[in-house]
Amino acid sequence: MTSKVKWGIISTANINSRLIPGAHASSKLELIGVASRDRARADAYARRWEVPRAYGTYEDMIEDPEIEAVYISLPNNLHCEWTIKAIQGGKHVLCEKPLTRRAADAEAVFEAAERNGRLVSEAFMYRHHPQTKRVAKLVAEGAIGELRLVRAIFSYALYDETNIRLRADAEGGALMDVGCYCVNGSRLLAGEPESVAARAWYGPTGTDWVFAATMKFPNNTLGLFYCGTALPARDELEAIGSEGSVFVEDPWFCRKPIIELRRNGGLERIEIAPEDPYRLELENLSDAIRGEGELLLGRDDALGQARALQALHHSATGAETSLYAGSR
Repeated sequence: MTSKVKWGIISTANINSRLIPGAHASSKLELIGVASRDRARADAYARRWEVPRAYGTYEDMIEDPEIEAVYISLPNNLHCEWTIKAIQGGKHVLCEKPLTRRAADAEAVFEAAERNGRLVSEAFMYRHHPQTKRVAKLVAEGAIGELRLVRAIFSYALYDETNIRLRADAEGGALMDVGCYCVNGSRLLAGEPESVAARAWYGPTGTDWVFAATMKFPNNTLGLFYCGTALPARDELEAIGSEGSVFVEDPWFCRKPIIELRRNGGLERIEIAPEDPYRLELENLSDAIRGEGELLLGRDDALGQARALQALHHSATGAETSLYAGSR
């Protein structure tokens, strides 16, 4: 029997609470450590979540030879820096989304991974869920005819100006926090965008509190999305084709996995068995590390995502919109 992959978590961020239960439940991996910048915080966190080891610095975890892979849930502006440090320390990395909004930084991460023979995956957990895979299959197999438009939404209300997700210095904001899902879902269904046009409302923290954009994909497919940290909670994904549409009301968290296939004047509800997408993303990288599976989200997807986010950010701030221009 293949040995479990030993994992550690860099950071004690709130997002960890969604991932740790799946890590504990999996037969393919073992969560053995958590790192903080403060040893007392790390000790308390490890006790709370029943993790055997606590580290008072991120470097201490990276230097532990028993840790094979790390999940990085640091603020956005630290993702690439610590991903590269972990890679150089011999670790495989699952980095919380978004890896970056700079294409050059994404390139640097994967160049480091290739030099060191490590695997890196961007943590879009919804991509691992059977609901997402079924939606993509329906579109690819022509269940709605030729794809014409992808529509995506992700928003919620947050007005605490001290929250990390609203801090400009941490590269927060609606596009980076939740809009990245809309971009990723649109890319999954329609391919890589050829051009984008975006507008944003910037709140008092200097981050985009409401963000809306259009994207043009190959074969004249269009994408339309909006996201926000200052809007009512809403999340949707819809693919509209020449002969029908596929609609998902809960596309990102997949808590109630139901797909609505609308065509020929009728509606078919496709119910998907519940799964923990956080466990699935950990297991996907663990399988790839052991050579027992293919990595779902690797270099190509992360680079495409970074290029799209870069172009959207530039467009919203009045800069160039080319997806392949150098990072700024």
